Amino acid sequence: MLLESQQSGDSLTLRLSGDWCIENIREVEAAVAEIPADGKGTVHVDGSGVSKFDMSGAWLLHQRLDALRTAGANVEFSGQQPEVFHFLKEMAERECAPVRTSDEDAAPLRDGLAWIGRRAVQQGIQTRDAVGFFGHVSLTLGRSLRSLRSLRIPSIARHVYETGIQAIPIVSLIAFLISVIVAYLGAQQLQQFGAEIYTVDLVAIAVLREMGVLLTAIIVAGRSGSAFAAEIGVMRLNEEVDALQSMGVDYFEVLVLPRVIGLVIALPLLTIIADAMGLAGGALLSSLLLDISLTQFIPRVQAALAPTTFWAGLIKAPVFALLIAMVGTYRGMQVRDSSRELGRLTTVAVVQSIFLVIFADAVFAVVYVQLDF
Repeated sequence: MLLESQQSGDSLTLRLSGDWCIENIREVEAAVAEIPADGKGTVHVDGSGVSKFDMSGAWLLHQRLDALRTAGANVEFSGQQPEVFHFLKEMAERECAPVRTSDEDAAPLRDGLAWIGRRAVQQGIQTRDAVGFFGHVSLTLGRSLRSLRSLRIPSIARHVYETGIQAIPIVSLIAFLISVIVAYLGAQQLQQFGAEIYTVDLVAIAVLREMGVLLTAIIVAGRSGSAFAAEIGVMRLNEEVDALQSMGVDYFEVLVLPRVIGLVIALPLLTIIADAMGLAGGALLSSLLLDISLTQFIPRVQAALAPTTFWAGLIKAPVFALLIAMVGTYRGMQVRDSSRELGRLTTVAVVQSIFLVIFADAVFAVVYVQLDF
């Protein structure tokens, strides 16, 4: 007899005895089945008569006592609760509230370090490929300079037209409007001190040294840089580049070099036009807002400008053009497999071109200060 039960009102007393172990599992199951699962009130469990308790018997009894607790009974042990019940209770609590292991605690740090390492490796590979691309373009240029036929003048002229002449309207409009904005804001502030005449100096120096070439480069990066990446990317998808290679044609000489040279020629010319339109916008606003006529504006501009002011802006243009063309053609050559990759790399080309242009402009600013240029 493993179990003896005694009912007294709302109180039920369970007296355990014998061996509650795997050898007597049938008797244990029969004894547990005698315990009512819908008990109410208080259930007293007396295990002082048990001679042996293993995990099997304890688990069966623990399950039935949990059922009694769920039904609303209050289960109490008379005397000390068997040690195996403490273990079963701890395991049940762990199942309800999973504990983070040390590996899980270290996972965010490990994943973060892995991400940093992976990005560093990727950036290293991309930097190596970009330097290799620039070197390939330089070698192709050196080889093409030996022959005008290899230089492909008609292709260069077409790209000068597309990136330069066709961009004149938008570049002129943007330069004119920005100079008007700069002149208006400068005049509003300088009028407070009676120094509105210096609005002319502000517009002239800002446009010729910075705003003209920088705005032009940003517009060209969004307009022509994306076009370079998209055009070459589509040729990659259509396997036209592979066809050129199979015919023994140097695709760098056909696709990359004319675009680079064309943009290096076009951007300085666009910068000169942007400078002229910027000064025209400043002159118009000065005439309307400050009553500074054109005959007063031009001598003031000449007096405000140093001999290096115009060249400080123009020198930047070929560098910006080289950066834009190199990034656009490089990203176009990277297109593989799908049109989605084409769109992604075209976007990357525009963003990186603009970033490099602004970064190069900052480098120029530091160099000019050090050289007092």
